Amino acid sequence: MTIALYPGSFDPVTNGHIDIAERAARLFPTLFIGVFEAPKKDVLLPIEDRVALFQKSVAHIPNLKIISFSGLMVDCARSIGASVIVRGLRMNTDFEYEFEMALMNRKLAPDLDVVCLMTSLEYQFLSSSLLKEIAKLGGNIDSFVPKHVVSKIEERIHRAK
Repeated sequence: MTIALYPGSFDPVTNGHIDIAERAARLFPTLFIGVFEAPKKDVLLPIEDRVALFQKSVAHIPNLKIISFSGLMVDCARSIGASVIVRGLRMNTDFEYEFEMALMNRKLAPDLDVVCLMTSLEYQFLSSSLLKEIAKLGGNIDSFVPKHVVSKIEERIHRAK
């Protein structure tokens, strides 16, 4: 039974992330979503919120589990028995970054394979960073994330002001 890990900061989870998770869950008997606790970028939402928001977003997927992790992604994958890392690709720049990361991860953990899923067309432009910028500037993000995520982002932005 193949176990897969879909890692990311998911700050916040978007409809694009959910799309990749749904599709990966059809490919692998067990899929873990690994929410990285301390990405190198500034995060809007604390780890507890990011995990809870993703959990609520994918509650309809029975073979999916949400975890948080710190440290190396390959160590997280080993700790859960994963043999596959799932990544989503939007455009050329994603490919270059993911290719570099896949090669480094292959060096660190030769037993892990990377499977990249092309993002669905309607999410090609979507990124958490752009979404947060739109929200902070008062733009409407309803079509990019689930409703419960919109509420949490708005709450967090208003609390920060």
